[in-house]
Amino acid sequence: MTPSQPGASTDRRTVLRLIGLGAAATMGGSTLAGCSKEVGSQGSATQADAIKAVLPTYKAADLLPPDIPGEGPIPSGYLKYPTELVDAVTEQPGRSGQQVRAISPWWGPTPPANDRNEYMQAINAKLGVEMVVSVQDGNTYADKLSALLGARDVPDLLCVPNWEVDKIARFSDATKALFEDLTDYLQGDKAAAYPYLAALPTGSWEYCVWGGRLYAAPFPTDGPFAWTLFHRKDLIDKAGYGTPTSIEELYEFGKKATNANQGVWAFGTVFDMVQQFYGCNQTWRKKADGGLEHKYETAEFKAALEFTARLFAEGMVHPDTVASKGADEKQLFNAGKILMYQDGMGAWQGMQGEQAKVTPGFNMQPLPFFGVNGKDAIVWGSEKPVFYTFVKKDLGRERVEELLRVMNWCAAPFGSREFELREYGVEGKHFTRAADHSPIPTDQFRKEFAGQVNSLGGRPPIKIRSGDTPNYAQEYIDFHKKFIGLREPELFAGIKLELPANWSKVLQPTDDKIRDILRGRRPLTDMDQVTKEFLSTGGEEGRAFHEKALSDNGR
Repeated sequence: MTPSQPGASTDRRTVLRLIGLGAAATMGGSTLAGCSKEVGSQGSATQADAIKAVLPTYKAADLLPPDIPGEGPIPSGYLKYPTELVDAVTEQPGRSGQQVRAISPWWGPTPPANDRNEYMQAINAKLGVEMVVSVQDGNTYADKLSALLGARDVPDLLCVPNWEVDKIARFSDATKALFEDLTDYLQGDKAAAYPYLAALPTGSWEYCVWGGRLYAAPFPTDGPFAWTLFHRKDLIDKAGYGTPTSIEELYEFGKKATNANQGVWAFGTVFDMVQQFYGCNQTWRKKADGGLEHKYETAEFKAALEFTARLFAEGMVHPDTVASKGADEKQLFNAGKILMYQDGMGAWQGMQGEQAKVTPGFNMQPLPFFGVNGKDAIVWGSEKPVFYTFVKKDLGRERVEELLRVMNWCAAPFGSREFELREYGVEGKHFTRAADHSPIPTDQFRKEFAGQVNSLGGRPPIKIRSGDTPNYAQEYIDFHKKFIGLREPELFAGIKLELPANWSKVLQPTDDKIRDILRGRRPLTDMDQVTKEFLSTGGEEGRAFHEKALSDNGR
């Protein structure tokens, strides 16, 4: 199962329980069928050596030394904002006079169009070309992708969340039919023409290869953890509940904190986090005697399912979560209607900064990981990019180079004027400055900004102290450093998997069945049957495929 995505930032995981694509289109003799692949589609795995051969040559482009240097997948941190910025791009990237059409997801209100949006007007003035970004609801983005791929009507630049790709049937065929092969533009030292794309981590570029060719630019994750369990520390401390440090204390917290008569419940969605507490792998793990074991086959998964179903059965989960696949848990959490819910780490800074303005003392914090029954927790995560950006096929070399220059501008690093404009807008309109010079967003920024260009070029992963979240960068990095040792090893790191048809087809229906068990609509004993159905309709095929991918790469 793919973890959910972004918060109101780019966070790859709050985002959601998206439904797979459903349309089909004939492209070059192959069918792209949404969320169900053609019978006989066996998938493929591109070996690590073949992937490395087409990647850009990495060259760091840090304009400022970080206060907290990154360690492995943990981002670097900046605890002060520079008083002097530099121009990272000295020539306007847009030269043709043609509009650049783009489509990108967003998990928030739709912003005004360009003619009423001073943020986008300022961006376009620097680009030298009008960027027209169609911002689509991230919660229903799969439907938009379905329509685009089915109609073969893609924009100049298309942003695709990583968690959608595995659901899209024959996605490799879609890349070849609809998107530009970027290998000859970015392979090796050629990427030096776009220095801020070349500065993106190599580990994130590895996922941008389909069929042995480079088809997209990555938006790197700014932290490798898939989920965290956020809690309203301000309300929990005020009530004297204490912060749970064990699964038993988490259950007792749920009993104490839930008061339906006052409209307060302990939990929203928590199942993925509970699995990690129980030491459950995210998908596959190696068996001691060889081969792979799916998490549905493990005692850890069944124990996590039983515990979470108990929270539902005893009324500790908010009724909106019980009744739907996607309650607005951010709003419930901000309003103090739920005190804990799981989300991506990227949701943290935006929510903390915004809510602190309207709720004095508002303090959301990630709950520390803990294990169960004397065993360590397993922390899910990956260096897979949050988003991929694709360039429309057959636009001609000059146009592709122009679009890559635009993407390079969008990837300008911290310390540049381009970064400040992209992230905060125009001083005096979209932000003011705190005493330490760091930007503080205004209401105009919140109205006009919807990450329109942020995801289209990526950026080196960093965390920055800001005036409205002064402790965030340090707390974020400290949390990762404390628990990075528990991160589950990536069995398939560096191997590009294009998954078999039956495997992709069975994921969502199985997830729906498990959701019914959690909510009490099916008994816990049904999990054995659900597992059998999963294995017989695609799971065993998936096991054989993944085992072969490991074997072919000497693992």
